Amino acid sequence: MIDLPYSLVIEATDEPDYFGFYSPDVEGFSGIGHSIEDCVFKAKWGLKEHIELLRQQGLPVPPANPDPTIVIHNEKKLAAA
Repeated sequence: MIDLPYSLVIEATDEPDYFGFYSPDVEGFSGIGHSIEDCVFKAKWGLKEHIELLRQQGLPVPPANPDPTIVIHNEKKLAAA
């Protein structure tokens, strides 16, 4: 069971112990971790804090995702300008 209120995307980088993550359901929420498990742990608690800050500031809070997913993939490289 996924114990998150929102979906999560975890991106592997060229570094073997460095991952980025964000929630496509919650604008402005992102973070980094040193493993996939670390990202999920940090996202679980970070999302709670982020949502609480949105409430405190009177900003809109997205509804919880009834079917959240966790997607893990390699980071997308930006094209050179």
